[in-house]
Amino acid sequence: MDSLINSFFKKLLPYEISKKTESLLKNIALILGLLSAIAIVFDWYPLTMFLSFPFCLIWIYCAWLHTEPQLKWINFIFLLIYFSGIIRYFSGIEA
Repeated sequence: MDSLINSFFKKLLPYEISKKTESLLKNIALILGLLSAIAIVFDWYPLTMFLSFPFCLIWIYCAWLHTEPQLKWINFIFLLIYFSGIIRYFSGIEA
């Protein structure tokens, strides 16, 4: 499964990025993470999912760049959870 995810990212995103670009991505992820935490505290559903989804994508990509498989897989699991929640929200399926 790891090789499947790696090949997906190799086709869609560059394997190497500048430190400046990586730093920008991580700062964006930090802001998204903080906003997501605030949305959780104030119960601003479904904003939490919409903020957390790109947060996970950024961290999967940054982990993939540096071959940190554990971080990549943790965020991939959360990405799937948020994606299913977003699909359920738009389709009107109740929990």
